[in-house]
Amino acid sequence: MHTQLLSILTPMYNESDGVDFFFETLEHCMQAVPIDYEIICVDDGSADDTLERLRQHAERNPKIKVLALTRNFGKEAAMTAALDHAQGDAVLPIDADLQDPPELIGAMVEKWRTGEYEVVYAKRASRDTDSLMKRNTAHWFYRLFNKMSEIHIPENVGDFRLMDRRAVDAIKQLPEKDRFMKGLFCWPGFRHTVIEFDRQERAQGTSKFNYWKLWNFALSGITSFSTFPIRIGTYLGLTVSFFAFIYAVVVVINTLTTGVDVPGYASTMVVILFLGGIQLFFLGLLGEYVGRIYKEVKNRPIYLVASKWGFEDSDAS
Repeated sequence: MHTQLLSILTPMYNESDGVDFFFETLEHCMQAVPIDYEIICVDDGSADDTLERLRQHAERNPKIKVLALTRNFGKEAAMTAALDHAQGDAVLPIDADLQDPPELIGAMVEKWRTGEYEVVYAKRASRDTDSLMKRNTAHWFYRLFNKMSEIHIPENVGDFRLMDRRAVDAIKQLPEKDRFMKGLFCWPGFRHTVIEFDRQERAQGTSKFNYWKLWNFALSGITSFSTFPIRIGTYLGLTVSFFAFIYAVVVVINTLTTGVDVPGYASTMVVILFLGGIQLFFLGLLGEYVGRIYKEVKNRPIYLVASKWGFEDSDAS
């Protein structure tokens, strides 16, 4: 009988303070889950001693495997590297900060083993640990994304989910270089269910995301899965052209009936600046899409691995 394997994936970047606690908590929780497992940690070019600590744990526990990337490629690339190296019948990404509780893994495995679902989402019942601004912006992002995109992303669901091997193999067929993993995880579809949980504060360390990075991340997500933003320019252009035509007719009629009426300088400047601003905005938006094409055409690898520990083809000891 085939022994099922669960691959737990964790990208890490400067997580030195929390590495020991992460493994202590995760390994303790996995003792109660009746499934064999591997933990694949990807060091995403950390500047601290995260990699050295990961190596020590890999030597201590053969279930722990480590990938070291050549530099910081970003969390999405690190997650892609982990997916590429996962051997499990099911895969479960989890962050090193333990805001997503490992205690939930057992229930997620149980749902998956029923055979009814290929994907088990872990949904945050609330975002009380986040600031009011972060809660609101997250809510607006999900609503905006799901309105614009054909792909639906469940609100308040992060990377923490269990995916069957069929879903993982489908995701691995998606070749784009600029990766928005929340969207890529949902793109294949498959049958899914949801388990809700209360998210905790970070166990150790601080978040690597600030509002500027989150804004760029949201923009990347929307432009990765929807052309609707650039289509707005077409609709807006048609609308402005329509009203410009109506205004031209009004000016002609007014000129024929009352004489030449010279528009004022202020109103002319307002119209010019308004239309100029719209043009620049959509020029920038067009550049966002062209930039994505540029990245794809170069066809550079998503990540580069410097060394491995715990894998059969490990090139470091």
